Amino acid sequence: MRNVLDIFEERGFLEQVTDHQEVRELLESPVTCYIGFDPTAKSLHAGSLLPIMSLVHMQQNGHRPIVVIGGGTALVGDPSGKTEMRPVMTREEINENAEAIKKQMARFLDFEEGRALMVNNADWLTKLNYIEFLRDIGRHFSVNRMLAAESYKTRLETGLSFIEFNYMLLQAYDFWYLFKHYDCRIQMGGNDQWGNILAGADLIRRLEGQTVHGITFPLLTTSSGIKMGKTHKGAVWLDPKLTSPYEYYQYWINQDDRDVERFLALFTLVPMDEVRRLGSLKGEDIRDAKRILAFEATKLCHGEQAARKAQDASEKLFGRGEVGDSDSIPTCEMPEADFEAGIPAYILFEKSGLCKSRGEARRLITQGGGYINGRRLETFDEIITSDLFNDGTLLLRAGKKRYVKVQLLV
Repeated sequence: MRNVLDIFEERGFLEQVTDHQEVRELLESPVTCYIGFDPTAKSLHAGSLLPIMSLVHMQQNGHRPIVVIGGGTALVGDPSGKTEMRPVMTREEINENAEAIKKQMARFLDFEEGRALMVNNADWLTKLNYIEFLRDIGRHFSVNRMLAAESYKTRLETGLSFIEFNYMLLQAYDFWYLFKHYDCRIQMGGNDQWGNILAGADLIRRLEGQTVHGITFPLLTTSSGIKMGKTHKGAVWLDPKLTSPYEYYQYWINQDDRDVERFLALFTLVPMDEVRRLGSLKGEDIRDAKRILAFEATKLCHGEQAARKAQDASEKLFGRGEVGDSDSIPTCEMPEADFEAGIPAYILFEKSGLCKSRGEARRLITQGGGYINGRRLETFDEIITSDLFNDGTLLLRAGKKRYVKVQLLV
């Protein structure tokens, strides 16, 4: 079996490693690693996929991943990469989000018989005695060194609260706790976590006299400069109730040609020889590579059946212009009464969620980008009645690639 560090290097996962040679030697035998995930929303999004996929590769190569749900640290809030303090959440909100995230992670990792573990750091952090924590843990931290960390330096310009200042200590404590209880030897995360990872490794060295390691991944943006996992509509969620498998498939198939090879390497398990072949395709042929990217990424997140349905729906819409009856197409239900007197097209586009506002809908239709059942709308205020529905369904399109199916509620 290959050393997983080689796989990370080949596929573009690595940004920083504490000690390349020592980490390589460590990974020659089964090792336990961990990544923390922030439960401040009901779902993870596509921006979390890089660390998730790193855990997939670790498990497939004989190592044991630990998924740490940050139920305890979320009560404090990580200042890394943030320009202002996060809103403080209740424990009930955090616990509810943590449960939802656990279900999403189980689609990527095998948690049977201890092959992967999922823990919540609230289980140990919320039981700490503050005075003992300061005496036993806090005394090992240099304020000068903490302020030199990039995550803190950036926030000092806009204001760093004392509660956030504690975050590095808590994450370092997590690493120590997992080392003590699970023999965890590697912490991984985005490159904005480098300072926190080093703090944890240093704490373990001071308390236990042991050497542990850290690996960080690049903070990704698309070739057009957009943060990974974001679209014009907001975040691309891993929860199918928030982003349907069809919309998820569309997110991947609509990626820039320049990103296809990189994203195939990072977000699918397609062998690298095939990734390089697909990445070399030009012109219209690159569409085949995008189809594979979209299908494989959707299969990992939502399962093969959902990926097939999303692909079929996409090809019906874009391949032959048909209005498919697949459940994968985003659907908006509206009462028939709304159409008795008719509804202006731009209001319908806004109500269906295809446009964020009526102003955006007016601009879209005026510029020739609004369609109903394949017909381009001539005026933004064209009155839409139930007569235009086919079997209770009306298909709206914005531009070339965004669809919503309006279902009539009788």
